[in-house]
Amino acid sequence: MVSTAQTLPDNLEDLKEVAHRYEVENNILREQVRLLRAQLFGRKAEKHSLDSDNGQALLFNEAEAFSSVEEEEKEDVQIKAHKRKKLGRRPLPADLPRVDVIHDISEEEKVCACGCMKDCIGKETSEQLDIIPAKIQVIRNIRLKYVCKNCEGVEAEEPAVKIAPIPEQLIPKSMATPGLLAHVLTAKFIDALPFYRQEGQFSRLGIDLPRSTMCGWAIKVADRCEPLLDLLNKEIRSGPLINIDETTVQVMKEPNRSNKTKSYMWIYRGGDPDRPALVYQYHPTRSGVIASEYLKEYEGYVQSDGYAGYDFIDHKSKITHVGCWAHVRRKFIDVVKASGKRKSVKGRTDNAEKAIRYISKLYAIDGNANEQDLTYQELYEERRRNTKPILDEFKNWLEEIYPKTPPKGLLGKAISYTLKQWDRLVRYLDDGRLRPDNNLAENAIRPFVVGRKNWLFSGHPRGAKASAALYSLIETAKANDLEPYLYLRFLFDRLPHAKSEDDYKALLPNRLNKKQLLQAFQ
Repeated sequence: MVSTAQTLPDNLEDLKEVAHRYEVENNILREQVRLLRAQLFGRKAEKHSLDSDNGQALLFNEAEAFSSVEEEEKEDVQIKAHKRKKLGRRPLPADLPRVDVIHDISEEEKVCACGCMKDCIGKETSEQLDIIPAKIQVIRNIRLKYVCKNCEGVEAEEPAVKIAPIPEQLIPKSMATPGLLAHVLTAKFIDALPFYRQEGQFSRLGIDLPRSTMCGWAIKVADRCEPLLDLLNKEIRSGPLINIDETTVQVMKEPNRSNKTKSYMWIYRGGDPDRPALVYQYHPTRSGVIASEYLKEYEGYVQSDGYAGYDFIDHKSKITHVGCWAHVRRKFIDVVKASGKRKSVKGRTDNAEKAIRYISKLYAIDGNANEQDLTYQELYEERRRNTKPILDEFKNWLEEIYPKTPPKGLLGKAISYTLKQWDRLVRYLDDGRLRPDNNLAENAIRPFVVGRKNWLFSGHPRGAKASAALYSLIETAKANDLEPYLYLRFLFDRLPHAKSEDDYKALLPNRLNKKQLLQAFQ
């Protein structure tokens, strides 16, 4: 075997070139190792020191502090006065029932040393929170029977015995009431409590409720909610913007697939920006065909990350593809994480932090606009006036340093990704209803990811589809500031009586408000 030393050139210049090439490759590998260590053992949050309020620039309100990147490197940072929260315990909710417990002194203590009775001059009140275990009750449906004794034994057109009909139920011939179904599904899809753990909880209360029964209920409920999901899909496709994201899910018993094969849960968020709708969809693949089919007849904006499966959107004449600045920023954050405290990579870290400052200034403009409660048109004009110059400056700087940056390093990859995505990234300037990032979709998919850590997988494709349907309703309720349990109970109580499209529309979570739910249970 020929050693490396025997293959090295004798010429000094050629030897320097080989050494330089090995040094570059070595630096890239070390950088990758540091990033992996940071991902495994470092902080999971993406918050960087540049975003903190400890004397450095804030992510959302730093624009007024700096007029340009060059100036911010020279000037002192001005920090707004810090608002200190009032110390002490927060008051308990006023709508909770109160039980007064009077504490009095003894009759002997009410007599003064002089022999007179002391007068009560006031009272001091303090509150404690008490919890009574879940109240469980059995609803007995008693159906009265009637008969005409004169017609007994006589043939007639109608039966002699009449019995009151049983109320329509969401799951016929089931012991599950709307309250029980709402409780079980809230525990699973809000609190991430798997059915087997709920089975144990019910067992401690003396109730035999197998996990298989709860799983069957979830599937049947999801089937009954199909008309609602169709309406949510229509609302999302009505525009003006659809946010798309996806995450993995493991599903057992998929046809012709191993149980270890990854499947995907897709999320679509759209409709009226003030009354948003969300729909989850389970699919075995991450193919762009899934999103393409969903957007078949859609016209408007679509916002996504840089996944290649979404590239087809750029070729849709009636769809405008919007990029995500959060993903760009994440790549520059990785450069900083991988650098650690090594002086040898200080130059690359400085460039990464400079890029983060540029992106922070973009967010600062939108943050200030939100504080001023600007209209969509006013935000559009604000971005054209203040955001566009920063973007132009940022792009020119990236194009200037890119040729001097190793393309295989993390910084090179971050710059390359940013420039390739540039046309999508700047499109949020075109409409005040657009956001700079796809965080709305990512935030919507996070509850599913948290739940997945607890229940690990779906036992069957039907279960995965049912989970998608129920997450759609619950997360739409949360996005519209509805309490999930109250909404589900309201829905399950009225869904059996819904017949027309208008009936189903009245049950959509983005068509309801808190007041309506509270009135329904008074």
